[in-house]
Amino acid sequence: MGGTMTAEPAPQLDGITVPVPPPDGFTVDDLLTLPDLPPHTELIDGSLVFVSPQRLFHAYVIDVLVNGLRATVPKEKLRVQREMTVVLNRRNGPEPDVSVVKAEAVTDPDLTHFQAADVVLAVEVVSPDSEERDRDTKPRKYAASGIPHFWLVERAGEGMHPVVRVYELDPVAKGYTLRGNFHGRLTLDEPFDIDIDLTAVDDL
Repeated sequence: MGGTMTAEPAPQLDGITVPVPPPDGFTVDDLLTLPDLPPHTELIDGSLVFVSPQRLFHAYVIDVLVNGLRATVPKEKLRVQREMTVVLNRRNGPEPDVSVVKAEAVTDPDLTHFQAADVVLAVEVVSPDSEERDRDTKPRKYAASGIPHFWLVERAGEGMHPVVRVYELDPVAKGYTLRGNFHGRLTLDEPFDIDIDLTAVDDL
């Protein structure tokens, strides 16, 4: 567990009791065990990060990507997950919008998180309140933890159409290199054969 919680009264945030951070910050153990945290709370550098209400674009794109990935994923080897905590280290437990994990890591219906070593692909759909985390902080941490594939998804203009920026890990530099930008259709052969119609958001 993290450091000892102080006796100070816990502050309130829109009716939610916000835990007072220990002197050295929160740990992943705290993230996974503290009661009554808001849904989809993340841990970044020892700080709890609360997310804003999900926007329609964000929800639709996650649906399209999850459905598209599950259509071709080799289920004996890999599984597609949405909005599950990934433990990177003691002080970092982000929650990718979509992740592809090794099938052997899916061991229990009551699982609440995966280890970074089990993750093959992490996907972040950029939200206005989390642009810096999605574009900079999280990719750097995913790369440092050895996650081989990363996608960054953003809106193309004012409509519902996404653009997917596909990155691969350079294991020597411990950073991601851009493989390509995809608009109407996303076709790849890594981490498995993928063919996703990104315009399917129009049908949701």
